[in-house]
Amino acid sequence: MRIAVTIFLTDETITPARLARELEDRGFAGLYLPEHTHIPVERTTPYPAGGELPREYGRTLDPFVALGQAAAVTERLGLGTGITLVAQHDPIDLAKQVATLDHLSGGRFTLGLGFGWNVEEAADHGVRWRTRRELVRDRMALMRALWSEEPVAYEGEFGSVRASHAHPKPVRKPRGPVVGPRTLVGGSAGPKLFSHICAYADGWLPIGGRGLSESLPLLRTAWAEAGRDPQALQVVPYAVHPTPGKLAHYADLGIEEVVAQLPPAGEAEILKALDGLTGYLPGT
Repeated sequence: MRIAVTIFLTDETITPARLARELEDRGFAGLYLPEHTHIPVERTTPYPAGGELPREYGRTLDPFVALGQAAAVTERLGLGTGITLVAQHDPIDLAKQVATLDHLSGGRFTLGLGFGWNVEEAADHGVRWRTRRELVRDRMALMRALWSEEPVAYEGEFGSVRASHAHPKPVRKPRGPVVGPRTLVGGSAGPKLFSHICAYADGWLPIGGRGLSESLPLLRTAWAEAGRDPQALQVVPYAVHPTPGKLAHYADLGIEEVVAQLPPAGEAEILKALDGLTGYLPGT
């Protein structure tokens, strides 16, 4: 099983280049980075995990800039977002960022995307909370138009783009309805989420990886009913604290990649944490 990692990289943690080199040298599969543009001080949205919102949420590095630095110092390491808040981006700009990073890294980028949880953060971007999922679907369709091999116009409910010359293109060729880099959608199991996954993604990025025995069969059914190739569905448990039992359970479910959570820490603590995860790598 491939083991990747995720971490809240901030202005106080290990640097992206240092971490990326260590991950590649040790044989980890990839580095996924989260996104928060800002955290409003006056916030009524509760932290999903409960308690006080951790300090690192308001200090995260821009994931595309940080992953660009990681790409420049590695050759094989996968690079991903976990997750990109698509509703908070101009889709034309985001399409260019995604395609550029994928191109410069030789097709190593995974677009992990989601719908967000912080109402105040999204509101400052002009996002209407009740329609954010429809907005994300619309923006993904617009980006797919820009990523198409030939100029294609798109007219949607929330945005449009003329048929345009837009290069570079993502490295991967279209896969059914999916155009662009490997795309995984994060969120809680349910019909709404699964409809998004089946419409424009390669699979699911379930946070924490709990409850997959019950939810994965439902996703596979929805996937098949959408006419997608059963062998193509990818499920990547995210922000996991691995144990031998967990990994064995995931393997029984047919899962091939897991993203382990690292602490938002400095170099010494991160290297120690990587030492602890190395035993889970294939061949060790």
